[in-house]
Amino acid sequence: MSLKIRLARHGAKKRPYYRIVIADARAPRDGRYIERVGSYNPMLEKTDENRVIVDADKVKAWLAKGARPTERVARFLGAAGLWEWKHGNNPIKGKPGAKALELIESQKGKAEARKVAEEEAKQAAKDAAEAAKVAAAEAIAAEKAAAAEAKAAPAEEAPAEAAPTEEATAEEKPAEEKATEETPAEEAPKE
Repeated sequence: MSLKIRLARHGAKKRPYYRIVIADARAPRDGRYIERVGSYNPMLEKTDENRVIVDADKVKAWLAKGARPTERVARFLGAAGLWEWKHGNNPIKGKPGAKALELIESQKGKAEARKVAEEEAKQAAKDAAEAAKVAAAEAIAAEKAAAAEAKAAPAEEAPAEAAPTEEATAEEKPAEEKATEETPAEEAPKE
């Protein structure tokens, strides 16, 4: 049976009062205990002598029998000179664990990939803008060349183009006249 020297809470709601007791490690916090060896009243000031009361003889006897104090009671016994209490030192406490480190690495990788993708997108946009500028410049140059050719050979093309347009207009006029003549004739029998 492992024995603990620990606190058992008593007192009213929001007004705690603890008994320092010897109890089986498996027993409930406020449950059955073997012996009461002191008290702790956190409602009193820290400088008050009655804040922690410990029966030194009983505690020494139980420590000799193998009882081990909890962290809080070890502090009280250390202050009374009955137990050597060392302040806990955990240098690894602030460091992230393996899963956290893995998560951080994956986030760094994603951030780098995102930066690379953004840079590639910017470069592609710049390339597209430059290609559009080059295409616009080529189109302007082609228009200027076409205009220069048009000025150089306007006499040759003008008579050839004028003749077909006159023939097309002459053919369209008789077709329109035929359509107008047929429509009144069809309307007359319907009446």
